[in-house]
Amino acid sequence: MDFIPLERWFDDQSDQYMIISGPCSAETRGQVLETAKQLDKITQVQVFRAGVWKPRTRPGSFEGVGVKALEWLKEVKEKTRLKVAVEVATAMHVEQALKHGVDILWIGARTTVNPFSVQAIADALRGVDVPVLVKNPLNPDLYLWVGALERVYGAGVRRLAAVHRGFFPFEKTHLRNVPKWEIAIELKSKFHGLPIICDPSHMAGDSAYIESLAQKSLDLDLDGLMIEAHIDPQNALSDASQQVTPAQLKVILENLRHRVVDVKDRDYRNILEEIRGQIDSIDRTILETLAQRDRLVRRIGKEKMKRNISVLQLERWEQMRSDRLIIAGKLGLDEKFVKNLLELLHKESISLQTQIMNKRSV
Repeated sequence: MDFIPLERWFDDQSDQYMIISGPCSAETRGQVLETAKQLDKITQVQVFRAGVWKPRTRPGSFEGVGVKALEWLKEVKEKTRLKVAVEVATAMHVEQALKHGVDILWIGARTTVNPFSVQAIADALRGVDVPVLVKNPLNPDLYLWVGALERVYGAGVRRLAAVHRGFFPFEKTHLRNVPKWEIAIELKSKFHGLPIICDPSHMAGDSAYIESLAQKSLDLDLDGLMIEAHIDPQNALSDASQQVTPAQLKVILENLRHRVVDVKDRDYRNILEEIRGQIDSIDRTILETLAQRDRLVRRIGKEKMKRNISVLQLERWEQMRSDRLIIAGKLGLDEKFVKNLLELLHKESISLQTQIMNKRSV
């Protein structure tokens, strides 16, 4: 796929890094214009965002002002240097947004999960030269995200970017949505040149965590930020806890450190290559050890098959996990990482032994 870089999205755009900010929802004309006016003073901010149509789980919640708010965004364009962006979930939304001169459209997480909805939007975009952002789906399904991007790309959109806003957590966490950075990294590997913008507001769910998440995205070389800002976050009609004031946003952006992607320092590169060589050697050893482990697991499976013993030995598994975690703790390894690793190994062991049992029954 051939994507247009962010710095070529607009004639007056030269920055390779894009900052998008604005309220979760466009609530009133005054709120929109005053927020935009304050954000316009922050030089790093290039795009003003505001939700016009808000998908809500239950009826009766604030679902946005609708088309009327698009007139307010036209005023933002007239009175500031900022481009404007809105979320679209239907072909009608696309039509109305374009009619009112919206510069950037984005497809939200709830829409990305539905290929029918994405295709309807893609069809409405066919032949239209407008930048489109696609947020990741609610669940950590890389191919659902990829599918949505491919549908929009198939409509001829080349000013295309992904927005990483985190995934619904299945365990208790201090964040609203868990980042699962590895999925964004895999997407970046799959589509070289595809810009990925981080939405730390939706990851955080709490403004206290926005800066650290934004910095992490910079450390991973993502291509921009979408941060929700409101002139009065405490009284916002939606997502109050994850919005910051423009003044707070200015401080956050000033505190962020942009890392150098690559350097020409020969000594640094030599040191890095030496360390990476050691890591490569260790990785090979790990893979060889895993292969050896698999062979032993298969032997156990065959012995269980001969004696008609069940695959799952719960007491053994619990004792093994406990012992390994003690060893891992002494070695200074992260407990959560080791737990996840052990569970993966155990799942694979069960799978291998079950295959052997099934062969006997055929």
